Amino acid sequence: METIELVKKSKVGDKEALLQLIMNKKQEYYKLAYVYMQNQEDTLDALEDTIVILYKKIKTLKKEEAFDSWSKTILVNRCKDLLRKRKKLIYLEEKEVLDEKDMIQNREDAIDLEKALKKLNPNQQEAIRLRYYMDYDYETIARLTNTPLGTVKSRIFNGIEKLKAALGGGVK
Repeated sequence: METIELVKKSKVGDKEALLQLIMNKKQEYYKLAYVYMQNQEDTLDALEDTIVILYKKIKTLKKEEAFDSWSKTILVNRCKDLLRKRKKLIYLEEKEVLDEKDMIQNREDAIDLEKALKKLNPNQQEAIRLRYYMDYDYETIARLTNTPLGTVKSRIFNGIEKLKAALGGGVK
């Protein structure tokens, strides 16, 4: 219920209420933006731009309870806009590891996976990253990318099949 009240306050121009809404889920927003931007600086730029956009457009939000998905959709669109403008490549995030041997193996695996992901089309890459890096369900991915549910499922399935083949785990 607190979220709805903060959204209502934001809609009448309360900047602090909007900031509170964003800060309540700052980790989720950061992780989502990082999946697209793949570095801290660009991620923070995307988040900053998104906050400005949310402030300008909050009055257009019809249902207060939809703020979460609405704001994440705006964030995803902003990340895509920035990537288009900068024509940047998306790199895999390296995992933190404990010992040197594991770190070397994980880097090699990440390089192999990145090479295989680059062979997929951008839509498949996006769907797979949202599904497996962000742990979003198919419906959320469909909403965030403004794509039909069946198309999201197809992109993920076909992308995984191609990854299996490229990494030697399947036949195709």
